[in-house]
Amino acid sequence: MTSGPPAARTDSYYGRPIIKAPSWAPHDIAGYFFLGGLAGAGSVLAAGAHLTGRPTTAKALKVSSLTAVSLSAAALIHDLGRPSRFPNMLRVFKPTSPMSMGSWLLSAYGPAAGAAALTSVTGLLPRAGASATAAAAVLGPVLATYTAVLAADTAVPAWHGAHRELPYLFAASATAAASGMALVTGPLRENTPARYGAVLAAVGEDAAFRAAERRLGSVAVTYREGRAGRLMRAARTLTAAGTAGAVLFGHRSRTAAATAGLALLAGSVCTRFGVFAAGIASAEDPAHTVGPQREAVARRTTLSQ
Repeated sequence: MTSGPPAARTDSYYGRPIIKAPSWAPHDIAGYFFLGGLAGAGSVLAAGAHLTGRPTTAKALKVSSLTAVSLSAAALIHDLGRPSRFPNMLRVFKPTSPMSMGSWLLSAYGPAAGAAALTSVTGLLPRAGASATAAAAVLGPVLATYTAVLAADTAVPAWHGAHRELPYLFAASATAAASGMALVTGPLRENTPARYGAVLAAVGEDAAFRAAERRLGSVAVTYREGRAGRLMRAARTLTAAGTAGAVLFGHRSRTAAATAGLALLAGSVCTRFGVFAAGIASAEDPAHTVGPQREAVARRTTLSQ
């Protein structure tokens, strides 16, 4: 007679969590996740607008991307505690470290985004501006998604367990934010790509999140309960409402387009803060840490029978 899989313990020494939750400040790092995504995806849409003759939208997105990456860097530096720690991270180039690569990425993307915005606003050096716009667009997708790799590289169950899906979720969320910004700041005659982008973002975000839930198994409950659950539900509602508004009314009314854009931006904020909250919840509750271990033992036992 074969016995069942051994029960996994859900406690630890002195009642402490099995792993240590990251000491990241929620507003700093979740804000860093969102702002980096907005900046990176915004540069991609800005380059598209630049190439297709949508100058007002291109200019607005270049300025918003520069603003977002500046605030993103400020949030990271604030979380580090001392401004000197950021340049210190540039003393080492370590391809296997997401934090090291992220620091170098910000250092490369920031000047490109700055030059793209400055030349667009002033009208000076258009060729240099086009080159900077292209450089920011190339680096933009990496900036929008590398924070997912950074989170998944930790031992936090809700992040590490979804390491394959999290970059796609962040990419879709970033696209929703950038599309929302384009709808808010661009004229109606130029917002067709933003409206299509909102649809792709909504579909992609939903698909990535569902895939992550399937892979996470019992740990997926951290995305459904508590603060994370409320934020993720709000994200789905806001993104769906923003997408519907953009598709149905975004080409007819400036007010409707701006309202849809704000809903998409808010949905992206909720997604990033929800993912952050789920990660902290999964690290602080030992049951969520041992859940994947228990399921892995059960699968191995079933296969051995």
